[in-house]
Amino acid sequence: MVRVRFAPSPTGTLHLGSALSAAANRTFADERDGTLLLRIDDTDPTRAVEGGEEAILADLEWLGIGWDEGPVRQSDRAGRHREAAGHAAGAEVDGDGALRFGKTTLLRPDGSPTYQLASVVDDLDFGITHVIRGADHRDNAPLQAELFRALGAEPPEFIHHGLILGVDGHKLSKRHGAVSVADLRDEGIPAEAVRSYLDELGLPRHDVHLDLARVRRLAVEAIAAMSDESLAVRAGAPVELAPALRGARDLVEAREWAATIIAPEPAALPDGSAATLERFRELREAANGSLDPAQARALVRELKAVGGNLRALRLALTGQERGPELATVIAALPREEALRRVDAAL
Repeated sequence: MVRVRFAPSPTGTLHLGSALSAAANRTFADERDGTLLLRIDDTDPTRAVEGGEEAILADLEWLGIGWDEGPVRQSDRAGRHREAAGHAAGAEVDGDGALRFGKTTLLRPDGSPTYQLASVVDDLDFGITHVIRGADHRDNAPLQAELFRALGAEPPEFIHHGLILGVDGHKLSKRHGAVSVADLRDEGIPAEAVRSYLDELGLPRHDVHLDLARVRRLAVEAIAAMSDESLAVRAGAPVELAPALRGARDLVEAREWAATIIAPEPAALPDGSAATLERFRELREAANGSLDPAQARALVRELKAVGGNLRALRLALTGQERGPELATVIAALPREEALRRVDAAL
């Protein structure tokens, strides 16, 4: 059976490159009816940050990347790592008391295992068949394969995928904007869009440049595909407003649009607005009760036909010059509330 693992260090929210590895491992296992182990590589306590493991678990859950076993923490298996190190053919204790395998330290002088030892022992014990990770780990593969054989086992298949780089071809950093799952979440990018982007990349053979424009297009598509109920919950808005939020570019904008519809700030109207507002009042009063989308669009068309100032009407209803499609705002507002706002603006 195929068994893979995703093994992040508890250093905080997932970097996009790590998220790519997680998605690739999940897909690889699913396509082969295999199993994904989640392992927390915490052999170096100096790199761990408080809440780092919890942040990783939350990011994976947000992305919809589940795991079948774990999380297993390497720090809980130090005894097993030390035991295995004693059986590594060719390992020797140096003058400082560290156990070394060639030029590589397996056990530090205090007996604590290093990453190279712990990673190989855990992959061996948990029956990992394929190690799928970023190309920045490629240099580790020969040593780890040698260490597997020193422990009397054949190494798994190593698969290294390209890295996600900034548009300038350098390693992602804050100067490139979003570099982590949390960054994209804070910018209002839906989880479905981030996961779709990672799945599109798959297992890139070469490094790829982060395409934020593509991520944002996927965000628009994800919001458009959401049910009214889901969009309303994620925008913190009544479900009746969902149709008006569907054209938002991200969830931050959807929340902003919802706020302008629910509680608009007063806005100064351009000269000559009264005629448009009065005609809107007549049309809205005549259409007793709520409006469906088609009726709201027909009302807007009628205002256009008489040369109505739609900018003035938008300002009166939302306090903003830009935002959701005007017809969707009109359909979302109860009749009496729409009339109240127009009266207040006149």
